[in-house]
Amino acid sequence: MARARPDWAVGFADEVRRSRVAPPAGRARAPTGRPPRLVEQAVAKGEPQAPAGYGLPARWREDPAGDPAEALRLRFVDGRPVSGVTARFVDRCCARSAAAGKTALLLVWGNASWHLSGEVRGWIADHNRQVEADGAGGRIVARRLPTQSPWLNPLEPKGVHGNKRVVEPARLPPAAELEDRVYRALGADHADHLTMPQKVA
Repeated sequence: MARARPDWAVGFADEVRRSRVAPPAGRARAPTGRPPRLVEQAVAKGEPQAPAGYGLPARWREDPAGDPAEALRLRFVDGRPVSGVTARFVDRCCARSAAAGKTALLLVWGNASWHLSGEVRGWIADHNRQVEADGAGGRIVARRLPTQSPWLNPLEPKGVHGNKRVVEPARLPPAAELEDRVYRALGADHADHLTMPQKVA
């Protein structure tokens, strides 16, 4: 679908919420040949127990050679991924693609509840109606991946390998340092946190 539409941006979205004290999966080697010993950690008071974030690697610009260039949008969340925050993240990614001259963002994501909720589906429909009425901006074309098929999302391996590069066996970095490591490991630009929209009483 996207190959036939050079004026479309393509993005694979994913979210993660991972405990900072859970032991990392996978094997590791120590310099001495002995297996590393993981030390039980405790999160400092006032810091998040399980940071959450959104990521979207998207192709919405051309590099000097004329090939599609990929840029990773990464945003941490104050709280957890929910429908209202998801809509904010998608809105900012869509604005970025529209600023690059794209008429639509083909958004490919999984079957998380905050993707399928009536709030998010309604927001996308309202957004597309507004774009059509204004004659400006970029539409959102959302498509879901098959159930339980994480290997189809190119962001999944980035997250797995990035997690191995940022954890330490005997030290729990502060939240700000951990976020900085994640941005550097994934090659993304720093950005402000997404926040839960305030509900009107």
